[in-house]
This record gives sequence, structure tokens and C-alpha cells, in this order.
Amino acid sequence: MAHPKRKISKTRRDKRRTHDKATAHNVSKCSNCGAPILHHRVCGECGFYRGKEAVSQEVAAQ
Repeated sequence: MAHPKRKISKTRRDKRRTHDKATAHNVSKCSNCGAPILHHRVCGECGFYRGKEAVSQEVAAQ
């Protein structure tokens, strides 16, 4: 295994880790009912996806 010859400073270490932070999810509005939903997911309120009913309300209630 390789062994470092010098100690890596905190600044140099943190520069490498700048892209490792968490980001918030993109939330959009449902085109049918206006509820906030994640992209590419069926709406939990009305069961619509891309303007079409994907899950009926009877199934979603159970």
C-alpha cells in the first residue's frame, strides 16, 4: 500500500470533499390536483401520473 510522505492539510482535504454534500430533492406540483410530488412518481393524493390515472383511489385507500 502507498504511504503518504506528508500530512494532507485540512484545506486540501476539504477541497476534495466539496462535491460530497447532500442535495435537496426536486419537488414539483401534480398536474391534476396541485399537490407537491417528487419527479417521476405517481401522485399520492389523486393517483395520477403524467395526466393519466395510474392508481385508482379505491386501491390507494387500502
